[in-house]
Amino acid sequence: MQIFYTQRHFYFIFLLILTVAGCQRVHFHSKRLQPLPQDLLVKVYFNHSESSEYKEPYRQQTRLGDDLEKQIVDAIYQAKSTVDVAVQELRLPKVAQALVDRQKAGVKVRLILENTYSRSWSSFTAAEVGKLKKREKERYHEFRQFVDINKDNQLSLEEINQRDALAILRNAKVPIIDDIEDGSAGSDLMHHKFVIVDNRIVIVTSANFTLSDIHGDYSNNSSLGNANNLLNIDSPELAALFTKEFNIMWGDGQAGKSDSKFGLKKPIRSPEQIILGETKITMQFSPTSPTQPWSKSSNGLIGKTLNSATKSVDMALFVFSEQRLVNILETRHQESVKIRALIEPQFAYRSYSEALDMMGIAFTNKCKYELNNHPWQNPLTTVGVPLLPKGDLLHHKFAVIDGQTVITGSHNWSEAANNGNDEIVLVIENPVVAAHYMREFQRLYSHVKLGLPPKKLEKVKTQEKECS
Repeated sequence: MQIFYTQRHFYFIFLLILTVAGCQRVHFHSKRLQPLPQDLLVKVYFNHSESSEYKEPYRQQTRLGDDLEKQIVDAIYQAKSTVDVAVQELRLPKVAQALVDRQKAGVKVRLILENTYSRSWSSFTAAEVGKLKKREKERYHEFRQFVDINKDNQLSLEEINQRDALAILRNAKVPIIDDIEDGSAGSDLMHHKFVIVDNRIVIVTSANFTLSDIHGDYSNNSSLGNANNLLNIDSPELAALFTKEFNIMWGDGQAGKSDSKFGLKKPIRSPEQIILGETKITMQFSPTSPTQPWSKSSNGLIGKTLNSATKSVDMALFVFSEQRLVNILETRHQESVKIRALIEPQFAYRSYSEALDMMGIAFTNKCKYELNNHPWQNPLTTVGVPLLPKGDLLHHKFAVIDGQTVITGSHNWSEAANNGNDEIVLVIENPVVAAHYMREFQRLYSHVKLGLPPKKLEKVKTQEKECS
């Protein structure tokens, strides 16, 4: 019997040899894509991009993708007067060091964090680590591996000062507050991920400033980081709107008069719109009180944008649990708009997931359906989950409408994001920008599991029998 080996076989054999030999892992692509043109003022980057590659600085792996950390660091080093950062979690030492260096150079630096992530891991006592939940305990041990550069199972002061981002920042006395500064126990989540430089450059991303969100899990060489996007926008007008949001949260700063405002304590604000060259950007900050009309909320802005679709809607979402949005999509579907949706596997099949509605399926909880649940009578076969490297998540929160308009930002498509979290939604009307997001969607959609997995389908049938 003759055996024929294709180029693809040799590719996998070569990777296997590299892995067995313990060599540096290198991620190849049979044909690297040509970079797409960038808008002059609104530049787009993806950590899983197939049109660029970089050497990841911590595991020293050459891999495909845009280096999102470098985009953040480079923007910070440009600063001549001010840098404001609002991010849920910051664990990247190069970002911390850039902030410290700019402060030493006389730049005014301010940082806002989510209170859950405002302590450096190295300050935790053994007793505190013992009380952590399973997921947080895993993250703590991952942190220890990252900081323990010489692998002696001890964290020296020198190692902490090189790798513990929050320790680096606090040692340099960089001004930091979190969302308990307003005297509360914290907003639902201070979920922002933005940087403002010199009242002109705005970095907005779906990624937290962590290894797992940008480069990949430190102890897992196959991990390439949660799938995320980043925008670098050059606009004093947009920067002014972000600075206003930042200043509402910052108040008078550390140990001030507690006039910081987070969550629903912030004033009600309507969407703002700017024209930037060939681009129209509409933006809205969350949260909006549930006592206000839904149409005036961030989810309302998303709904209005979805409702404008005449040809197509492509979505890549971490979580999708907002009933009113899926109802709008059903109307578009009935009017022959082509809809495709990718949802993070951890959330795609939960009873509250609107992916189930689009697939025409419902899970019950003790034979009770979710309030206002509405499985589609004419379901989609274009809804599923992307196949990502082990440990990586689909962390995007974007949609592309008619190949022209992009919805993106930090805002998950949920009631929690809409009514409790500090978030941003951006609606960007520009086909050059949209082309980048379409390419990312196509990349994800080329490796996908569509529909309901057999085990979940069996669960539906069992529930139907039990509840009939």
